[in-house]
Amino acid sequence: MQLLRIATRKSQLALCQANLVKQALLSHFPDLTISLVPLSTSGDQLLAEPLAAIGGKGLFIKEIEEALLDNRADIAVHSMKDMPVQITQNLEISACLEREDPRDVLVCLKYQHLSDMPEHSKIGTASLRRQNMVKYHYPHLITETLRGNVSTRLSKLDAGQYDGIILAAAGLKRLGLPDRIQSYFSIMESLPAIGQGIIAIQCRENDHEIKKLLHRLDHTPTRLCLLAERALNKALGGSCHAPIGGYAVIDTDQSKKEKLYLRGCVYSVDSKICLKSEAIGNINDMEKIGQKAAEDLLNQGADNILKNILHSTNR
Repeated sequence: MQLLRIATRKSQLALCQANLVKQALLSHFPDLTISLVPLSTSGDQLLAEPLAAIGGKGLFIKEIEEALLDNRADIAVHSMKDMPVQITQNLEISACLEREDPRDVLVCLKYQHLSDMPEHSKIGTASLRRQNMVKYHYPHLITETLRGNVSTRLSKLDAGQYDGIILAAAGLKRLGLPDRIQSYFSIMESLPAIGQGIIAIQCRENDHEIKKLLHRLDHTPTRLCLLAERALNKALGGSCHAPIGGYAVIDTDQSKKEKLYLRGCVYSVDSKICLKSEAIGNINDMEKIGQKAAEDLLNQGADNILKNILHSTNR
């Protein structure tokens, strides 16, 4: 293979991530010729409505996956948190780059933290999970849906339309904008979205030559943690309608054995309840760990919460 085509969204961050994959491939296979195939997705075009009302995060990948299936591209680069629970038939996630900082961050011009903000301050975010997190911890604040690429969101903040906005640390760091971060939310306060901070590379299931190339890029610890998080989400029936958080790490226990630790959370529709769970196990039992954490949440009443959220979204 001499030419490899990478399908990607047209946003600055998406192109940055596609170029990270390009450079990683070239470091292993310098004879490759790699071109980007930038595409505009439905999620990029339909900015007036909340994602949950128009079909969810899958709208950010639909046209990109079609390019793979139509053989207009050989691989696709995604932000893993944009990927639905169910991967499209005949496609697969073949590699994950090492995870960037998974935390949520506050971008603000006047205040260091949400706790410093006066009553009725306006916080912008496109994420139901982040909106619920704010309302749960800081009920004196107002949240409003803020969509668009990173530069659009920053410009609206700078123009005074919001008192603060919440973004992913990973995106700002990849764009070379860590100086815009006012403060980081701790993992305990704001559990990240499933797959947050992970760049995923997708290809066709039967394209074995390309899968061999991508295998060189796959970061095993990141993949294991991701599989645990996605197993949690799947067992909960998670979607863009559900404010679910999930974050896994691999650490060494007292007996010097590697263990996978997974935290999960679900917020209620009124943001007054935040159910939490933890599960620990062998790193190769990642899906069982995800299912165990989900079962704990369901036993606490997450199923009723998620049904109410789905009902309220569909009204």
